[in-house]
Amino acid sequence: MSVSPDSATAVRTVADAVSEPLLSVRGLRVSVADGTEVVRGVDLDVPRGSAVGLVGESGSGKTLTCRAVLGLLPAGVEVTGGRISLGDTELTALPAARRARLRGTHLAAVFQDPASYLNPSITVGAQLAEVLRVKVGLARRAARERAVELLHAMGLRRPEHVYAQYPFELSGGMLQRVLIAMAITAEPELLIADEATTALDVTVQAEVLELLSELCRDRGLTLMVVSHDLAVIAQLCETVYVFRDGAVVEEGPTRRVLRGPRHPYTRELIRDHERFGIDRVREQGSRR
Repeated sequence: MSVSPDSATAVRTVADAVSEPLLSVRGLRVSVADGTEVVRGVDLDVPRGSAVGLVGESGSGKTLTCRAVLGLLPAGVEVTGGRISLGDTELTALPAARRARLRGTHLAAVFQDPASYLNPSITVGAQLAEVLRVKVGLARRAARERAVELLHAMGLRRPEHVYAQYPFELSGGMLQRVLIAMAITAEPELLIADEATTALDVTVQAEVLELLSELCRDRGLTLMVVSHDLAVIAQLCETVYVFRDGAVVEEGPTRRVLRGPRHPYTRELIRDHERFGIDRVREQGSRR
């Protein structure tokens, strides 16, 4: 997949606007049951209306950082230090019940395997409508109408037909669009996409990335993208944080990091991704 960091401008709102971050993480530490730290002092900011990428190999701590933001860490894993703020709200200090209420209404997420987040015995439309009833408070008929509208907005053809289909009748790309529709039902401020395109083929991946780009541009959504693939980050994000062994080893504007990586691990990642067009990305960036 050959991409250009300049395409990330499609998701920028005001390029030179620097404001208070929507999401701020300071000194985040996450440990497993035996006390081993798996996230070590992570600092990161996600400006409102921006698209920020977290990249690194499996086990680097990027997904656990996002799970900590969402309040969805696995059993036996917990936040042991630092703070996470969404706007003026300190998330780490919130009771679990209030934290749960924020998911879907203020922040939401889509993950790698959409089928695992859907009930196989209920149509996708009915599941989307149920989210609208619970999170938005719509009546049954209004929820159905809004669900069809959302399916259409996600680029799904014949949305009325898709509404009546079961998860096993849809492709992986279609299922991911359904999950994105569910995630944005209550118009959250922040959407976290955790390896959301990893299981998709290249063509479908590009379509889903374009959909996320459109959501940022047209709805003012703030996006945090988690991926092991620098090409995905280059296409979608204007800022990147590089993770390794539970810590951020490099951060900065995506174009700068791709053209002039400062950390040996970042240089290694770029070498590993040359076959996806990173060399072309660096050449195009240098001409701007």
